[in-house]
Amino acid sequence: MIERQFIKERLKEFEIEKFIYDKIPGAGFSHTKVVRTPLGDKIIIYAAKPGLVVGRKGENIRNITEGLSKKFKLENPQVEIAEIEEPMLNARVVAEKIKSALEKFGLMRFKRIGYSMLEAVMGSGALGVEILISGRIPSARARTWRFYQGYLKKSGTTSYLDVDKATTRAELKTGTVGIKVRIMPPDTKLPDDIRLIGEEETEVAKRVEAAKAAVKLPKISEEGEEEIGAEKAILIEEEAEEHTEEAAEKPKKESKKGATEETGSKEKKTARKRTVKKKEEKEDTEK
Repeated sequence: MIERQFIKERLKEFEIEKFIYDKIPGAGFSHTKVVRTPLGDKIIIYAAKPGLVVGRKGENIRNITEGLSKKFKLENPQVEIAEIEEPMLNARVVAEKIKSALEKFGLMRFKRIGYSMLEAVMGSGALGVEILISGRIPSARARTWRFYQGYLKKSGTTSYLDVDKATTRAELKTGTVGIKVRIMPPDTKLPDDIRLIGEEETEVAKRVEAAKAAVKLPKISEEGEEEIGAEKAILIEEEAEEHTEEAAEKPKKESKKGATEETGSKEKKTARKRTVKKKEEKEDTEK
């Protein structure tokens, strides 16, 4: 029972949309939205030209409200009009424009109409668009003309949910011409569109960087720099000599004398390093 009720409501909304579409031709009608409120039923009409929906002195609005209350038995229907922000990204509006252009200029300019609409849609930021015009154009034999540009999904959930589709027909002297429009809007999220998000800096890393920036290196006099530099140079030279000697010598069993000499040289190095550090500390305290 609940399922049948939902189906009835959706069919009723579809009939309301068709009724309003027939009442306001040429207004760039897109779709309607029915909202149930405690005061009554609220119907929002989305159109590219709200002025034509209202009509002269609100004549169209009055006719629509009367028709809704009589034909569909709506309690206190309240009609509101909303303007479409980007009409050229709406497939139904584009299809209606193609229909009106074909009825006005005829079939001899159908290519110009198709390409001009194609450029207008892509200029609005669409990812892709496809326009199909089928009928007896320009000859007596029916055929389909395809105008397309950009990237357009034809299968999958993206094509069913995100791609905007619309169909309409233009009644001409030569016969009926079918129009199909498909538009992929710029905000479509494709499944293969992967973007890497950069790792955010942690609070610890920010604190460490702030501490490094706050620390100021102590100033050293020219004489102190010369003394420390000379001692460091001696240490570097001694380390280099040791590395060369170790590489040149073959591996042998270390004697007790060699062990004592190595320990003595290491002690000398440590003593020199200590003296260098002490001098640096003294200069810092004096300053």
